[in-house]
Amino acid sequence: MKLFFISDIHGSIYYLKKALESYEREKADYLVLLGDALYHGARNPLPKEYNPKEVAELLNSYKDKIIAVRGNCDSEVDQMVIEYPMMGDYAIILYNNRRLFLTHGHIYNKDNIPKISKNEVLIHGHTHIPVAQKYNDIYLFNPGSITLPKENNPHTYGILDNNLFEIKDLDGNLVKSIEL
Repeated sequence: MKLFFISDIHGSIYYLKKALESYEREKADYLVLLGDALYHGARNPLPKEYNPKEVAELLNSYKDKIIAVRGNCDSEVDQMVIEYPMMGDYAIILYNNRRLFLTHGHIYNKDNIPKISKNEVLIHGHTHIPVAQKYNDIYLFNPGSITLPKENNPHTYGILDNNLFEIKDLDGNLVKSIEL
């Protein structure tokens, strides 16, 4: 099973379309959304081609392939226009006999690690900074942001395939990777 991760769309139809082109090119089985889908947030600038309504409609067309969690900019009003569940603070999925703890990152993160076991994986967005590393006895993975990257990083997404996490820019170039 190949998983495609994006975080922090923040209402940009431009960058969502770019990410979905990458999703199709990668031929991933599922699209994992790590929060902050529609709203840009009070601390962020308006992103390129800000259009939350169109973002919702486009994401809904992928609803059967989406696994999603709530970001700090997502709200119950967003769930009213989104046709897949996206209000959980976290989700846990099994991947090759290993738990993946999916969350946005504003609650659970490197500084507040959830109760997960050795060699399991904490996957989150929120910081807009790509991360692929082993930290103590767990793996940390953050695909960065497709819309508003920070610290001079490119617009990025993540892939998990055959126990290899890769972070790539929107042209498919490898930025970071780590093997489980």
